[in-house]
Amino acid sequence: MKFRMIHNNINVLDLEKSIAFYKEALGMEIKRVHELEDGSFRLVYLEASEGSHQLELTWLRDRTEPYNLGENEFHLAFETDDFEEAHEKHRDMGCICFENPQMGIYFISDPDGYWLEVLPSKRH
Repeated sequence: MKFRMIHNNINVLDLEKSIAFYKEALGMEIKRVHELEDGSFRLVYLEASEGSHQLELTWLRDRTEPYNLGENEFHLAFETDDFEEAHEKHRDMGCICFENPQMGIYFISDPDGYWLEVLPSKRH
């Protein structure tokens, strides 16, 4: 029996804002959308240009309050082939929330406060 990880899910308050962020910050594109007939929720699956792991954004129509991320002790990681250019882009976007120069990584924060690690591909 074999398993392959296919996606992670996060809940978002403003779906269009989140889609725009992930497209601009990480070049992610919509791969598929699922919406319940009554419109009570929508699932949008995003994928980066490299790889096949998807990020599922879940939007709930009746949700009006920001999500409580608790200690926010988890993150998603993205590697880039041009770390300096990515860092400059994210600095210009104002979304860098933490840097660790000793480790050669930094984190950006999405519109809902989720942290996303950015690291150079040469680290592997």
